Order: sequence, then C-alpha cells, then structure tokens
Amino acid sequence: MTEKNMLGTTIKKARKHKRLKQAQLADITKLSRSYISDIENGRYSPSIETLSKIAVCLDIDLNILKMTDIQV
Repeated sequence: MTEKNMLGTTIKKARKHKRLKQAQLADITKLSRSYISDIENGRYSPSIETLSKIAVCLDIDLNILKMTDIQV
C-alpha cells in the first residue's frame, strides 16, 4: 500500500466512523465530493490546509494524517 493510499484509507475509516457520506464531508469542509473521493482512493495528496479541514471535521489529530501523507 502506498503512502497516499494509507492517508486515504485513514480518512475513509474516520469518515465512516463518524457516519458521514463523502458528500457530507465535502459540504462541511467546502471541498468537492469528487476531491474527497480522489483523496480516499490515493489519487491526490492534499495540502496541509485541506488535511486540517478534514481532521477538524472528523475529530482526528492532524498529526495522524500528517504521518500518512507523503508530502509532509
């Protein structure tokens, strides 16, 4: 599993734990649903700002996401 996939898997698990759909996470974070999908599927590595928005929404420590992101 690549590091991008690890990041996406972590976000997806946290999102599902919060019982949110991708569209709901997208609405809350002001990101597109397709971008959320691309992150979860390892197609994109988001910026720290984007990771921060996702972490706040999912109530997870940003450091957990940063450890799985290849650009950090």
